[in-house]
Parts: sequence; structure tokens; C-alpha cells
Amino acid sequence: MGNFLPLSIKLVDGKSMTVSSICGAEAALQGQWPNKGAAPYRDACRLIAAAKGGSCSPAIAFAAFKAAAIDQRLLQPAKGSPALGMLDNVTKDLQA
Repeated sequence: MGNFLPLSIKLVDGKSMTVSSICGAEAALQGQWPNKGAAPYRDACRLIAAAKGGSCSPAIAFAAFKAAAIDQRLLQPAKGSPALGMLDNVTKDLQA
């Protein structure tokens, strides 16, 4: 189980991953990305390594990973939970 809300990532080779930890982010960064030379990607790699070493906040490193995934259009839209769907249905009936 991860420390962060899970992110769905789809790499260039079509491999999908759910990332919710620093170790998961590190594994995802080792996959196929469109541009491993891009500044957000390099920042994410540096900050993930620093978080593993204890010199960076894991939250900051994970945010950098998310920013890199967004920058390279790898972040997939989050799926709504079944509970939220049920709540939407209830509120829709109340508004009618």
C-alpha cells in the first residue's frame, strides 16, 4: 500500500502502472517516457532519489513525479469511485 493517492500512468510502450509510493514512482521513472531529458523528468528523478536518501520530503518528490507525468501527458484521468456514483444518483433524484 502506498503513502499517496494512487496515480494511473500509461508509459510510451503502453504499459499502465498505478503509482502510490516513492518506490513506485522510481520504478515508473525507469520505464519508457517520451523525453527523459526534459527538466520536469530530471527534477522528478533527482527528488525521488533525494526522498529515498532522506534529504527531501516524500510529498515534494511525489508532487514532482506527478508534475513530470502531467508534463509528458502520461497521467491518466482518475476513475470515480462507485460510492461517488451512488451519491450522484441520490442527489440527482433530490434535485428533480
